[in-house]
Amino acid sequence: MIYSAEEKARREKVVGVLRSAYQGSRSALSFASIFQLLVAVILSAQTNDNQVNAITAPLFAKFPAAADFAALSEPELEGYIKTCGLYKNKAKNIIASSRLICEKFEGEVPRNRQDLMSLPGVGRKSANVVLSVGYGLPALAVDTHVFRVSRRLGLASAADAEGVEEELCAFLPQELWGDAHHWLIWHGRKVCRARNPHCSLCPVKDCCPSACTAACPGV
Repeated sequence: MIYSAEEKARREKVVGVLRSAYQGSRSALSFASIFQLLVAVILSAQTNDNQVNAITAPLFAKFPAAADFAALSEPELEGYIKTCGLYKNKAKNIIASSRLICEKFEGEVPRNRQDLMSLPGVGRKSANVVLSVGYGLPALAVDTHVFRVSRRLGLASAADAEGVEEELCAFLPQELWGDAHHWLIWHGRKVCRARNPHCSLCPVKDCCPSACTAACPGV
């Protein structure tokens, strides 16, 4: 997509301010291996990261690797994750993914999106998180925060997550994809909330097309 010089400058300013505000931000999920990251990401669907971390601390202490999870029955795993939303379906997917990792991928979490998305419970967003956060590969995961914030800031306009991902990746340098994911997430959590966003405290309000307008539900 071709932008006017004015729009290009605005976008660069937004990205620059977010970079300064959230430089060094990382995933809030706790994990000690890429497999544990995968499990935490699957558990995080419709569940906040703090709750996931409370679940995974004792879980990973007892079952640290894919082979450990592959040996579990669904009722066994459900007992550990029952405080997590959709826990029955997540238990089924985690065990199935663990067994597939052991049987097809020699115990290693795949390093490409296609193979990752072949694992039960792993969609495009989850696959991109594993690629970016786990392997340090160029990928930009679009969760609810990234979707909402990038559209409010006028960085994307697509009606679905994959479209927003394409728009963001089209103008952001590849080396910033992983970092920008975190900048947008933390901005969404701290300032640009789904309800009652703190526009008056927003560091990019001067170049945000939605600030203090009907586009933000806090108005």
